[in-house]
Amino acid sequence: MTHSRTVELAGHIIDSGTIQRCFGAVMDLGGSFDVEQFDIGKHETEESYCRLTVSADDAETLRAILHELHQNGAVLESPSAVDLVAAPADKVVPPNFYSTTNHPTEVLYDGEWIAVERIEMDCALVVEPEPGADAGEGNRADASGDDEAGNGPRAYTKTLNAVEEGDLVATDESGIRVNPPERPRSGSGAFGFMQGGVSAERPSESTIRQVADELRAVSDEGGNVMVVAGPAVIHSGAGDALADLVAAGYVDALSAGNGFATHDLERSIYGTSLGMDVETLEHPRKGHKHHIWTISEIIRAGGIEAAVEAEIVTEGVMYQCVERDVDTVLAGSIRDDGPLPDTITDAVEAQNAIREQAHEADLVIMLATLLHSVAVGNCLPSTTKTVCVDIDPATVTQLLDRGSAQAIGMVTDIGTFVPTLAEFVLEGDDEECGATDE
Repeated sequence: MTHSRTVELAGHIIDSGTIQRCFGAVMDLGGSFDVEQFDIGKHETEESYCRLTVSADDAETLRAILHELHQNGAVLESPSAVDLVAAPADKVVPPNFYSTTNHPTEVLYDGEWIAVERIEMDCALVVEPEPGADAGEGNRADASGDDEAGNGPRAYTKTLNAVEEGDLVATDESGIRVNPPERPRSGSGAFGFMQGGVSAERPSESTIRQVADELRAVSDEGGNVMVVAGPAVIHSGAGDALADLVAAGYVDALSAGNGFATHDLERSIYGTSLGMDVETLEHPRKGHKHHIWTISEIIRAGGIEAAVEAEIVTEGVMYQCVERDVDTVLAGSIRDDGPLPDTITDAVEAQNAIREQAHEADLVIMLATLLHSVAVGNCLPSTTKTVCVDIDPATVTQLLDRGSAQAIGMVTDIGTFVPTLAEFVLEGDDEECGATDE
């Protein structure tokens, strides 16, 4: 017995490679397809449309095929409303619940397609049908003060540990539409659709200048720039350049770990990073104790902000973050020394803090840290512009493979990248000052 369903695809499905991926998925999974209608867009703004019937020898194979097509933006012809099932208990989702992608998503509820708020991958999708109903914590933004609050049903994501008993959770894929970002027909500079790739051979200086231009543009437009930084930023001598960017107002949020902050604070207090003088590369006597002494000094002061106010810390990235009131999240790990009193040691609490930062970001720059970059990458919508820089190609590849549509990957020394980026960004300020002086 043959099982079949008809699906539809619309948009720039040819130049984005969507139609090829869909055809390939059907054949790879052992199915077949029959194209019933294919209207090809012939102008820059004209979209294409394809309707095809997908068939398989058994229902399980057909479900697998439909799942893959759904991930690429296909919807069932004449889709039914989203299937909602109440969560039976806190942190318990219904069987066969819908697990979200990081692409813009909509649900069909009460005859209307509703955009899913704060989309991110690997979450449950909750629909709140009644205006003003309690949404719980989850990933949903506080509705107080929101102009849209109380104006109809809402859909939003929740992590599994935030699901509450009675939440209406979407199951299966009926009534859910995924909208993968499409390739723009006009040029998009370094952040062109899925063109970042990973290469140690591309002209790095020109790429860094493009990143600098984008950083300045986002900042000038009032957007949010988030930096995710690893300890190597300080150890490589790039900390001063990052601090300069923070001081100049080009960083709105910093996500890092206990190690990054400790390295940076040690540099301010003792002039070393992990006991090494960053300038001379020498190891002073008892320098290996500097990092734990630094943690002790910050604990004694009552935290990083208190240490800045007491002039124990007088320079560096953390100093500038305090001075500029930059939103900072330090997420802890099992290996942390101390840790610093500002480090969030509860993993779920740290995830939620990172999530809030990620959903506010318009541009994310990830610097030499696999674990923290992956943590942030998991929370990002696919539409957020992302830059990942690391000396290890595997780190860059892993981040770009998480599905961002606008991403740049650079395999290079972080000690070279950050100072060059700061130079290109801040030279724009110098040029503006020069023009004003004239």
